Amino acid sequence: MPRRQLGRHLRELRNRARMTTRTAAQQLEWSEAKIWRIETGQTSLRSLDVEAMCKVYGAPGDIVAPLTALARETKARGWWTGYGDVIAEGYDAYIGLEEAAWALRSYEHALIPGLLQTEGYTRAMLAAARPSAPATEIDRRVQLRAARQQLVVRAEAPVRLDAVITEAALTHRIGDAGVHAEQLEHLLRLCELPTVRVRMVPTESGYHDGMETGRFVMLEFPDGRMGEPPEPPVVYIEAFTGPVYLDKEPEIERYRKAFAGIEAAAVDVRTVIDDLR
Repeated sequence: MPRRQLGRHLRELRNRARMTTRTAAQQLEWSEAKIWRIETGQTSLRSLDVEAMCKVYGAPGDIVAPLTALARETKARGWWTGYGDVIAEGYDAYIGLEEAAWALRSYEHALIPGLLQTEGYTRAMLAAARPSAPATEIDRRVQLRAARQQLVVRAEAPVRLDAVITEAALTHRIGDAGVHAEQLEHLLRLCELPTVRVRMVPTESGYHDGMETGRFVMLEFPDGRMGEPPEPPVVYIEAFTGPVYLDKEPEIERYRKAFAGIEAAAVDVRTVIDDLR
């Protein structure tokens, strides 16, 4: 979260200076890719780098110190850094955002969302997706997902999760019949939590917005420290070639409307699971 906050502030300063990323990169003698990584919160920063950027952007003197202090916070290491060997490039940023969020809205058309998977389901899916991976790697990936799932079930301030899946995601069998049955029971148990809501779009529902959006997660964040307003929401898209993060207001609004449209076509997953059992 400190990386994202710092990146957003620095992007705002660059825009106020009416400077493109190319111009900023030329003046700082950096690559445009580095500017992009900084502004999207995907890299930590040294205080000296922040000072250099503030100077190039003509930032007011009274905001330089807070931004350099924020830069020092970007060096902090989250628990997930211990799984760096099995975290895809760019995905660590998502885990950090997920950890900081108070609410998640997700749409999944092919699989049960990761935060709702059983160990057996996760293991079967990973083994099928990575048939040549050693058992130790699969174990590490399963452990990472289990650690992430604590967000949903922890006793103190669990994340609020609104998930919509398709009927195909619910009925498509991952693993054997026992794994599938266990996954359905697990979903029922999670739906008993006051902070978890899972809905399903039936196959016969016809067109819905998810057919165009594909899978996505919208993350919303709590109020900042000292009564500051919350960080703007982020939409995360797990594309085949790598993660995509959207945070511009028009983008967020389009996904809000899309999620509302998907929800309108959905039914309570518990009624469907009862029929499948």
